[in-house]
Amino acid sequence: MARVLRTLRRTAWQAIPTVIAVVVIDFFLLRLAPGDAADALAAESGSATEETMAALRAHFGLDQPAFVQFLSYIGNLLHFSLGFSPLYNMPVSRLIGERLPGTLLLMATALSLALLIGISAGVVMSMFAGRLTDRVLSVIALLFYSVPGFWIGLMLIVLFSVRLGWLPSGGAETIGAGLTGWPWLLDRVRHLILPAVSLALFFIAIYARLVRASMLEVRDQDYVRTATAKGLSRTAVTLRHMLWNALLPVTTVAGMHVGAILGGAVVVETVFSWPGLGRLAFEAGLKRDFSVLLGILLLSSLLVIAVNVLVDLLQAWLDPRIALR
Repeated sequence: MARVLRTLRRTAWQAIPTVIAVVVIDFFLLRLAPGDAADALAAESGSATEETMAALRAHFGLDQPAFVQFLSYIGNLLHFSLGFSPLYNMPVSRLIGERLPGTLLLMATALSLALLIGISAGVVMSMFAGRLTDRVLSVIALLFYSVPGFWIGLMLIVLFSVRLGWLPSGGAETIGAGLTGWPWLLDRVRHLILPAVSLALFFIAIYARLVRASMLEVRDQDYVRTATAKGLSRTAVTLRHMLWNALLPVTTVAGMHVGAILGGAVVVETVFSWPGLGRLAFEAGLKRDFSVLLGILLLSSLLVIAVNVLVDLLQAWLDPRIALR
């Protein structure tokens, strides 16, 4: 318990200045972008007079100087509010709350697939290092690493949706089907498969190569030779001794990749019309809804920090020496 509290305290001290920097930098960088939500509202309506534009900016506080808007934004945060979205005409927290479960489901599924398949492939590659199996899997991993994620998503749609008709091409569920119970769950899983696989393939390649390298590095360590000399089978030595130590760099990299997965979700959610934060951020950026963008960026930062706390705790469990540093 003491090690857990020590890890949480250390991470909290590192997280506070990070969150402050994210809030300040994101706010003023977004203000450098041309246009605002009033321009987007005028474009949607088809026309607007100068008086109407001025009234819109005054109503939403967009006519105030940037520093005044920043103080207003900080005041909202101190009251646990993310502000109001002019385009969606609802509080930002409510809008994000509606889209957050979809993104978390997509991220968790993609990361789970990447870790499961990547670690398994890395173990197989290390066991057959230098042989045909290792070379074939290495070529496949290099292919997944090199091909852009949006192109993979489009090809998956063409193959499994258009050609074979096995899986839906987009959305989170069949609209108007009125499904409940197990049929509803199966429908959600069918819609989730293609975007999750598309998002996971890049990271599968990274974890496979990382596990392979880590296991080959520890293969000649004394404790591995001792376990082999005791008569343990090759599988037992690989899984109980080599893989356990090879997981440390994997957990570190996986924690760092949460932000990358969240960024990749923007492309994947757009390609597959998945209702999540990534697609919402894309739409908000096009329409200059900076309140929504700021809320998503802040939430993303907190999510990455929380995951890194969990990674620190996991590494302290895998190797107790880490908690003593």
